[in-house]
Amino acid sequence: MPDVSPPAVRRPGEPVLTALGLAAPAPDPADASPHSFPGGGRWRTEVPSCEGPEALAAVLEESTRLEVPVHRISQGSGVWMLTDAEIAEMVAATAERDVELCLFTGPRGTWDIGAGTRTDAGGAGPRARGHDAVAGCVEDAVRATGLGVRCLLVADEGVLWTLHRARAAGLLPADTTLKVSALVGPVNPASYAVYERLGADSVNVPSDLTPGHLTEIRRVSAAPVDLYVEAPDDLGGYVRMYEVAELIRRAAPVYLKFGLAKAPGIYPYGAHLRELALASARERVRRGRLVLDLLARHGADGEMAPLGSRLPGPLSRFAVSSQRS
Repeated sequence: MPDVSPPAVRRPGEPVLTALGLAAPAPDPADASPHSFPGGGRWRTEVPSCEGPEALAAVLEESTRLEVPVHRISQGSGVWMLTDAEIAEMVAATAERDVELCLFTGPRGTWDIGAGTRTDAGGAGPRARGHDAVAGCVEDAVRATGLGVRCLLVADEGVLWTLHRARAAGLLPADTTLKVSALVGPVNPASYAVYERLGADSVNVPSDLTPGHLTEIRRVSAAPVDLYVEAPDDLGGYVRMYEVAELIRRAAPVYLKFGLAKAPGIYPYGAHLRELALASARERVRRGRLVLDLLARHGADGEMAPLGSRLPGPLSRFAVSSQRS
């Protein structure tokens, strides 16, 4: 019978370096993640910072033109920065393409009146300050899911646990998924496992984690990793395209996020930032094309999860009580 096994993944520069006696050691199979998405596949794609219907339309148009498959589109300004009509338009547009739409919940500390986030220490960062901020996040979650959104982005452990409890109690749709923001992403396996148990269905880790760090996480958790292949400047500005195949090998199941370095921030978004938002939305898709082309050249593009898939599979959770916790 002919050999139908997939070709071996080629690492960047490998043939030339091998010929020159500079070959790297073979990858250790023990470093590879044993996990994948339900239904098959080890990686999905995400286009972040899609701040409204017009930017969404630009992303969908560009993804068709450049043949960039998109599993998830996320927004960063927050549910509260969109009208009901805008949310409904985004829900309809993504549903037509079978793409998951993820909206950020509520107020965050970096926009609060507290001065701690402006100190050198950073205070509590983007977390929700006080009961009212948590309440705003819950209000956003209820409103968004009522309009058909099924993925919520959170930047606070308490908000995550509260929304998970609400989901478990039937106060939010059972198929709602909760995504942890890069603004508070965990940097060690112990904290990653805690986020999973608090209700996270995917967790955005900081983009400066090493492949070794990702292997450590995969030894304790199967929750999908969200990882910027290219990070915005306020998250470090890292560009890790040549590492993508290794990042997939170590971190699967993983969302490859097509961010954009050297682009001004657009949160909270409004019409005054329109041209910037549209141009950066299109360029994020182009960056995705560059990543996919690189994977194809190295024979590492064959394990993409089916388009339209969105659920994370069985995950470990803390026990949820109906009483106060």
